[in-house]
Amino acid sequence: MPSSKTDRQLWALLVPLMVEQLLNSLMGVVDTVMVTTAGSAAISAVSLVDSINVLVINVFSAMATGGAILASQYIGNGNEKKASEAGKQLLLAVLVISVFVMAVFIFFRDGILRIIFGNVEEAVMANSRTYFFITTLSYPFIALYNSAAAIFRADKNSRLPMTISTISNFINIGGNAILIFAFGLGVKGAAISTLASRMFCAFVILIFLNMTRQKIRIGNYLSIRPNVPLILKILRIGVPTGIENGMFQFGKLAIQSTVSLLTTAQIAAHAMVSTLESLSCQAAVGIGLGMMTLVGQCIGAGDDERAVWYIKKLTLFGFFALLISSVVVCALVFPMTYFSRMEEEAAMLAVSLTIWVHVVKPFAWCGSFLPAYGLRAAGDVRFSMLVSMTTMWTCRVAIAMVLIRVFGFGPGGVWIAMASDWTIRSICFFVRFRSRKWLLHKIVK
Repeated sequence: MPSSKTDRQLWALLVPLMVEQLLNSLMGVVDTVMVTTAGSAAISAVSLVDSINVLVINVFSAMATGGAILASQYIGNGNEKKASEAGKQLLLAVLVISVFVMAVFIFFRDGILRIIFGNVEEAVMANSRTYFFITTLSYPFIALYNSAAAIFRADKNSRLPMTISTISNFINIGGNAILIFAFGLGVKGAAISTLASRMFCAFVILIFLNMTRQKIRIGNYLSIRPNVPLILKILRIGVPTGIENGMFQFGKLAIQSTVSLLTTAQIAAHAMVSTLESLSCQAAVGIGLGMMTLVGQCIGAGDDERAVWYIKKLTLFGFFALLISSVVVCALVFPMTYFSRMEEEAAMLAVSLTIWVHVVKPFAWCGSFLPAYGLRAAGDVRFSMLVSMTTMWTCRVAIAMVLIRVFGFGPGGVWIAMASDWTIRSICFFVRFRSRKWLLHKIVK
C-alpha cells in the first residue's frame, strides 16, 4: 500500500521508539545493580517503594496516551489548532493531578508505607521513607515529560524523546555512581539521582515543545487555561487505560506475594526470568507506541482501511522483533546466571524457564498486546480495559495461585498462567479486530 518513502518514514518513527524502550529497560537493570551495593535494606526499600511509583507513573502515562491519541486524531483530521489545544490541556491536566498526588503522598507517606508494607524491618522502613519522599517529588516532572513526549510522538517525532530519555538515563546512572559510591549516600543518593534525571527530562522537553515548528504548538505555557470539554475527552481515553495499567500492577503484586512463598532458589530464578522477559518485549512495545500514532492519524483522517493495514503490518513487525529479542535473551541467560553467581539450582531453573517462556512468547504475546495499541488509538479503550482486567485476574493471577499454592508447581506455575493470559487475550483481540466494532468509537468527528 504505502511507497518506499512512506516505509522510510515509518522506520524513522519506529526505530527511535524501539531504541528508547530497550535503553530504558537496560538502564533500569543497571540502576538496580548499583543500588544493591548500598546493602540489603537499601535494595529492599527501593524495590518496595518502586512498586508504588510504577503504579502511579503508569496512571500518568495512561493520561499521556489519552492526550496523544486525541492529538493524533486531530492531526489526521487536519485540525492542527485543535491538536495544539489538546496538547495544552493534557499538560495542564497532568500537572494539576500530579501535584495533587505528590502532595497527598508526601503528607500521608508514613501511613501509606505502613498500610502497604506492614511491619517490615525498621532499617528497611527508614530507607523507604527517604526514598519515597524524594521520588514522590519527581511525580510532576515525569508526568510532564511523558505527556510532552507523547505529544511529539503524536506528530511522528520519536527521535527527540529518545535522545532526551537516553541522556536522562545516563544522568541517573552517573548520579548514582557519584552519590552512592563517592559520597556514600545510599538510598538518598539513588533517589536524588532519579529526581534530577526526571527534572532534566521535563525542563528540556518542555523547552523544545515551546520552540517546535511541528503541527502541535504550545506557545506561552502561562497562557493555558482549562478547556473542560477537551479535558473530559482526554480523560475518556486516559481513565480506562489508567485503570487497566493500575490493575495490571496490582496483579503483579498479587503474583509476587505468591512467589514469596517459594524457596530462595526458586525466587531468585523467577526474578532472573522476570527481568529477561521484561527486556525481550521492549522493542515490540516501541512498535506498539508507534502504532498508536499512525492508527490515530488514520482514524482522524477517516481512512479506516489504512488503520486496519497498519495494525496488521506493525503486529507482524512486532512478532519478528520479539522473535529476534527472544533468541538474544535465550543466549544471554547462560552468561547472566554465571556472572551473577547464582546457585546451581537457581541457575538451572532460570535457564530452563527462560528458554520455555521465550519459545512460547513470540506466538502468544504479540496478539495479546500489539493490536490493543491500535484499538485504543481508535478510541476503543473500554474493551481493552475489560479484556485485560478479566484475563489478568482469572488467568494470570488465579491460575498462578492455584498451581503454586495447591499443586506446588514452583515458579513455572507463574509462566504457565502468563502464557494462558496471553493466549486468551490474543483470541479476544483477534475477534474484536476482525469484527471491526472498534472502528465505531470515533473521538474526533
